[in-house]
Amino acid sequence: MKAESILKFCTLAAVVVAGVMAIHLASESKATSYLSSDPAACINCHVMESYYASWLRSSHAQRATCVDCHLPADDHVDMLVSKARDGWNHTVAFTLDSYSKRLLISDDGARRVQENCIRCHGAQSQSLARGSDGRYDFGSETLGDRNCWDCHRLVPHGKVRSINSAPNNLSVKWTQ
Repeated sequence: MKAESILKFCTLAAVVVAGVMAIHLASESKATSYLSSDPAACINCHVMESYYASWLRSSHAQRATCVDCHLPADDHVDMLVSKARDGWNHTVAFTLDSYSKRLLISDDGARRVQENCIRCHGAQSQSLARGSDGRYDFGSETLGDRNCWDCHRLVPHGKVRSINSAPNNLSVKWTQ
């Protein structure tokens, strides 16, 4: 019975230690901040500071959050699934340092951003389509084979978008 008691104690101790570590990890990573749509949550990872700073000084900061551009707007379940998938991918890449220092949007992320550009700027898109020479199919999700940022490259993140080009940029920090 003594060995059985020791085993129970060790199991309980391991569960308590794992629980304390999980709570500490959630606290240090500000895990609950990702449940919001606050753009400041994006800078929990220092890699995103230059993206946040450039967005903050753009015209989009007055009208749209990161979620408005980067996540699906038409389906709440799809939005949550995309947010969870992107969050997991970002966590793995940033934790294991397996990302390129020049961040590139995924094909799925690009599709979502394109759809949201057209959703918010539909009137401008239609006006441009009426004046275009037929190169753009504004009825499609991708304007033919073009994306909005092919022409609007600096919207909304400007020229400075990498941690290498703007280390400690503008002292943007998340304080919650």
